[in-house]
Amino acid sequence: MPCELEHSAAVAPAFVINRTKNNSIQTVSSIQSNAGPAPYHAAVREIPAFSDNYIWMLDNGDGSACVVDPGDAGPVQSALTSSGLALAAILITHHHFDHVGGLARLKESWGCQVYGPHNPGIAGIDHALEDGDRVRIGRFDFEVIAVPGHTLDHIAFYAADEEPPLLFCGDTMFAAGCGRLFEGTAQQMHRSLGRLAELPAETGVYCAHEYTLANLEFALAADPENRSLRERRDRERARRDAGTPTVPSTVGLELETNPFLRSGEPSVVAGLQRSGRLASATDPVTAFAALRAWKDQF
Repeated sequence: MPCELEHSAAVAPAFVINRTKNNSIQTVSSIQSNAGPAPYHAAVREIPAFSDNYIWMLDNGDGSACVVDPGDAGPVQSALTSSGLALAAILITHHHFDHVGGLARLKESWGCQVYGPHNPGIAGIDHALEDGDRVRIGRFDFEVIAVPGHTLDHIAFYAADEEPPLLFCGDTMFAAGCGRLFEGTAQQMHRSLGRLAELPAETGVYCAHEYTLANLEFALAADPENRSLRERRDRERARRDAGTPTVPSTVGLELETNPFLRSGEPSVVAGLQRSGRLASATDPVTAFAALRAWKDQF
């Protein structure tokens, strides 16, 4: 049954959750014109945390903000203070500590609403979300996409109406990579990445870690003749040398340069065969599993 929930508070903008189990995902018709870095979105700011995490802060346009995966409360508090914003909501993609570690302190400080996966093991979630749910927070209207693989509870938040569209995908899809399979199967992760790959090519991919350069070195080992990969590596090295984040990327760029979205491509299969990790051409899921196992040891 469809479910709608409305709420408003002193510092929190109105939100609506619409539960529709058969939501379709818009498919991409072309990736050729949107394969570069994501255009800057003025309402989204990265907050570095730990050694390589990014917490994402979104300005709701009404004096409030929401944050995605606050593993550490301290940097979030500092960013809110410097921006003059009040924290209205927290979005959680999965249960790992570097994504939820700051949740309790932030909730206590701000009395904000917390949205996350249906996992009783995550303390403090006010609104447990499922695949196909819709959440509106201030100016942002999110669709919830279930993406099991890295963990079984993993979800992503997709804002189709923004220009460009925004995808907050936690540890499912990285720039030129994907998350380790801590709980899910290769088949689950392959399907999850496939769902994200069907989003419009211009969609900004806001992942949770700065792993890009290491991912690109592996991608070039797996797909050494990919010219777009070599160009991307040089570009991202320059960005890191300048102290600039390499994310967000775009769905279009990932389709051209992320080997985990290309596990069925002949060039990637050939790389797996050359490395002795795949005996013969096979289905994309088997190739994906071999690719992920190779990356685990790279």
